[in-house]
Amino acid sequence: MARDRYRRSARGNRLGLMIVGTLLLAAGAAAFAAGQGLFGSGPAGTPLMSDTVNEVLTGQWVPYVAVAVAFVAGFLALRWLLVQGMNDTVGRLRLEHGDGGNVEMSESAARGALEQEIAEYPGVRRAKARLTESGDEPHLRLALTLDEDADVARVWHRVREEALANLRSALDLESVPAVIRMSMTTPAKNPRRVLA
Repeated sequence: MARDRYRRSARGNRLGLMIVGTLLLAAGAAAFAAGQGLFGSGPAGTPLMSDTVNEVLTGQWVPYVAVAVAFVAGFLALRWLLVQGMNDTVGRLRLEHGDGGNVEMSESAARGALEQEIAEYPGVRRAKARLTESGDEPHLRLALTLDEDADVARVWHRVREEALANLRSALDLESVPAVIRMSMTTPAKNPRRVLA
């Protein structure tokens, strides 16, 4: 669902850039050809702001067309910005749904519990999670910041075997597709102390 929206957005971006690029390329090629005399000596020898151009630009309709073009360009630019700023994070996760009603959970509650669990693993400095795609079949994006001396394999194993298993169990799902990104950082000046 969200993936389709982002594909449409990317397709729209490519199409828009292709149209604008083609128009600019055509205008530049036409100007170059006119300047080189490929359309005859008349256009090549005529000044850019000739009497004909000045006459057209002083018409009464020109300001109205300019305002209309500015409004359309502004609307398209605003729409493009809004589409770029859309977030694919789901708001609510559906745990059960049927004739009697729906059982839902806030995405932030599931995300917060997961982040808190993983942040307590040895070597993990920070965990940032997002549940995306849909409320019925969420996907997980997890970014971990590890200490420089962290045991990466052990952290990966615990995330896979414990944290993701707990998330699947809490959401009552067979699987939760996940993308996990780990990055390293220098050790903290005041390392976290764990009381035994």
